[in-house]
Amino acid sequence: MLKGIKIREIIRTIKKGGVIICPTDTVYGLIADATNKKAVEKLFKIKKRPKNKPIPIFVKNLKMAKKFAVINKRQEKILKEKWPGKFTFVLNRQKAKVFGVDKKTIALRIPNHRLLLNLVKQLNRPLTGTSANISGQPASTKIEEILKQFENKKYQPDLILDKGDLKKSKPSIIINLIGEKPKILRK
Repeated sequence: MLKGIKIREIIRTIKKGGVIICPTDTVYGLIADATNKKAVEKLFKIKKRPKNKPIPIFVKNLKMAKKFAVINKRQEKILKEKWPGKFTFVLNRQKAKVFGVDKKTIALRIPNHRLLLNLVKQLNRPLTGTSANISGQPASTKIEEILKQFENKKYQPDLILDKGDLKKSKPSIIINLIGEKPKILRK
């Protein structure tokens, strides 16, 4: 429970197509059902993110990751070494129904965060895994900074899980696993 909010309320909000601000193992994130087109469109409006800029997706395990990405043995070995954790991996995309991602590739992550993993497991669907900030603004671990960014905006998150300030951290490291050698896209 986070400051009076129960997991049932969080799940209900996500199932209804809501967007929540939620702590992660890196920074606060904007979380929505990645299989719900309207929820993902709402997230893009809240974040003011260009539609052509894909968002990463949280999955619960490697089995779920394989539903959304083509994963070979070499890539699987790397994923097993780094997940769960602060690593987002770009892979070739399967044709599974998920929104806000590129047509050919998908960025996936298994967070090392009990609440998020619990949400993905209970919902049994992928969740958006993008930082809770207006596009172009810095990602943050400080709840007041985040709330200030969304203050008086036309589009608002449906629920805010305030866990106070998180430990100082950066967004996840993004690594492209397509091709012969892994390529770091964001440190």
